[in-house]
Amino acid sequence: MPYIHSKVSIETTPEQRQELKTRLGQAIAVIPGKSEAWLMVNLEDNQEMYFRGENKEAAAFINVNIYGSPDPEAFQKMTEEITKIYNEVLGIRPDHMYIKYDAGTDWGWNGNNF
Repeated sequence: MPYIHSKVSIETTPEQRQELKTRLGQAIAVIPGKSEAWLMVNLEDNQEMYFRGENKEAAAFINVNIYGSPDPEAFQKMTEEITKIYNEVLGIRPDHMYIKYDAGTDWGWNGNNF
């Protein structure tokens, strides 16, 4: 049950959003037990974002929510993948991204809690 929610300060095309969705679906597998089969992705663009007091350059905030316990080693690998994806697809510099991880077991689906 991974969920990736990203906000970027630039406008994206349908093609870019499709590529982000596809590549994030592949990348999620670096976290043990996670796959695209259960991945939900939310992509928000055109967000007014200020980083270091300015909004002159593209920026991104990506939140990765995981059902289960934190896995710092896997999260490090995921950060590497996300940074590469957003840089290659949207041209956002790695030093203009924050990636936040939340892991927990309080998740519901299909009318029940896990």
